[in-house]
Amino acid sequence: MTGKTPRTVLVTGPGGAGRTTVAAATALAAARRGDRTLLLCADPAGPGAVLGTAATTAAGVEPAEVTPGLWVARVDPADYFRNEFLALQERAAAALDMLGARRLDGEELTELPGAEQFALLQALRRAAAGDWNVLVVDLPPLRDALSVLALPERLRRLIGRLLPAERQAARALRPMIAQLAGVPMPAGWLYGAAARRDEELAAVQALIGSPATTVRLVAEPGPAAADALRVARDGLSLYGLRVDALVPNKVLPTDSSDAWLATLAAQQQKCLDGWSEEYGPGSGSGAGWPLREVRHLGRDPRGLDDLADLEALADLGPDLGPDTEPDPDPWWVEDRREEDGLLVWSLPLPGAVKADIGLVRRGDELLLTVGPFHRIVPLAGALRRCTVSGAALTDGVLKVRFTPDPGLWPRTP
Repeated sequence: MTGKTPRTVLVTGPGGAGRTTVAAATALAAARRGDRTLLLCADPAGPGAVLGTAATTAAGVEPAEVTPGLWVARVDPADYFRNEFLALQERAAAALDMLGARRLDGEELTELPGAEQFALLQALRRAAAGDWNVLVVDLPPLRDALSVLALPERLRRLIGRLLPAERQAARALRPMIAQLAGVPMPAGWLYGAAARRDEELAAVQALIGSPATTVRLVAEPGPAAADALRVARDGLSLYGLRVDALVPNKVLPTDSSDAWLATLAAQQQKCLDGWSEEYGPGSGSGAGWPLREVRHLGRDPRGLDDLADLEALADLGPDLGPDTEPDPDPWWVEDRREEDGLLVWSLPLPGAVKADIGLVRRGDELLLTVGPFHRIVPLAGALRRCTVSGAALTDGVLKVRFTPDPGLWPRTP
């Protein structure tokens, strides 16, 4: 383990856009410039079809080198579920034996729905602890990818609410509390398991939120991809994910003599112009995503030579190493108590519309909804001593107004 966060590129996009190809080409470019690179594929089939025959046989759960500097690994939900279940069964052996339960063998276990997401989180944690300069992750399609990237924060919140760490500190009082309450208290191993799981999730959350981690969006120019990108922009903003590039893939040449191809190319170009205006640097939406067009090779890329031809993917963007200074908090608090007695929390949500935004204060947390995406955010200490007095969406920024509560706000002499 290196103790440093690798430069991480999370590749996703609408289904069928060629995200595995883009992820593989990005990883190959990093390896050929001298970086020790891992390509992690969420698809259990692995990236072998894109990288070539050697990768087809080499890609497994454990990283395998397929070309100098480039290692490949894939996520195996069945293997993850089997190992996790058997470990849980072993920890609960005493209770199972007391109940007379028959233990299950690994061969009779098949993964349950949802195992894919947890297997991917475990693979990300293991990759983050590895000795890699660059980590490229071929994520699931866009909506599923956003759900996975938001999962560590959500699960850590649930663990903290259901099994708060401070209760574990009261271990000596547990027998007495159990007698007073008339119910048994949770066993120590349960708190221990929760603490281990929280530590694992914290490592994944740190990787996702690192200044050295960015998202690379892959989309084939067209109406369906345009709709998916508009929806995804809300989720990316809400979860605080940074996009290093929008990659329009399979772009046709505009100088074709074939009338049918020329028509398709013109339609693509119209879409590209719209994306540049809507998402590109200096766009009105404030997204600021660089566009890197990848030309159509006239065939599906296969093998390292084809991937090397996708020169638009050779650039990993700005130098975002482990020592990169973190960006300023994009959600900032403005102190306007002198002017109008308010604190204003500003949350940039480029492209969001008022009708799609929901806002609820619950205790010391703020429940935010933007379109189909939800996030529960803890309030800063100063805002906890305030009441929410209103909110407004202005130029892509949600401004939430807080009024200090005289009963909670510190008095000044």
